[in-house]
Amino acid sequence: MERRELELFLHLARTLNYGRTSLESHVSPATLTRTIQRLETRVGARLLDRGPRGVVLTAEGRRFAAYAEQALALWNDYRAGADEPAGLTGELKIFATVTACQMLLPDLLAPLREAHPQIRLDVRTGDAAAALARLDEGEVDVAVAGIPRRLPQTLVSRTVAVTDLVLVSNGEPQDEYVVPARGLVREAAFRWFRRAGVKPVIAAETDGHEALLALVALGCGIGVVPRLVLDSSVMRDRLVEVEAELDPLTVGLCARRDDLHRPLVAALWEPRP
Repeated sequence: MERRELELFLHLARTLNYGRTSLESHVSPATLTRTIQRLETRVGARLLDRGPRGVVLTAEGRRFAAYAEQALALWNDYRAGADEPAGLTGELKIFATVTACQMLLPDLLAPLREAHPQIRLDVRTGDAAAALARLDEGEVDVAVAGIPRRLPQTLVSRTVAVTDLVLVSNGEPQDEYVVPARGLVREAAFRWFRRAGVKPVIAAETDGHEALLALVALGCGIGVVPRLVLDSSVMRDRLVEVEAELDPLTVGLCARRDDLHRPLVAALWEPRP
């Protein structure tokens, strides 16, 4: 296959946007479409699907992306005349919350950066509750996320941290609660409500833990957050803990099971001393 075809495919696999890839690769949309069609004909399978949510890689598309990355790396090594392989190249898309970026990612990614400095890291942040959905839909390659009691069969995880969940207030008497709008922390909070016989009055629901702490500091109610979030928050000194025994939260590095063979994902997945 032509090197240029592989480069165009990998660019599209990263952007999942035909218009952006056409513009940044200096080819017409028609040329890009024909290139992908030729590759699919040679492979004998669809590599990308267009649906209501946009362009997504198929399972065969992810497998072909791994091949394309290796093929281009070998070609670059050959052209450079290197005696040893230059190492992995390409882009790894990672999802993590703001807290995970600050508290976990530096240590998690340091060995990968040291071993493969040419890998480009694309770190995306957002609501913790959406992490596994974004991973399962192929929007990112790996995610640092809370691990549910039952992980979808399509995903695998490796524990990177375990953190307590804590109740916090601004120190004033409160009889209402601020909880996440969805996700594992919300589920743990309501399990505790049931065990403690609490019938909670919900004052507010938030999409992120940082927003939750802001409302608690304002006196909107008692909140529940991972201790990891509380300890890294700039509002830590304005909040006090309320005694309670909630289930801990396990945080893991997550990937699609079918992607573990991909060189970039495998390089991050391998445990390091």
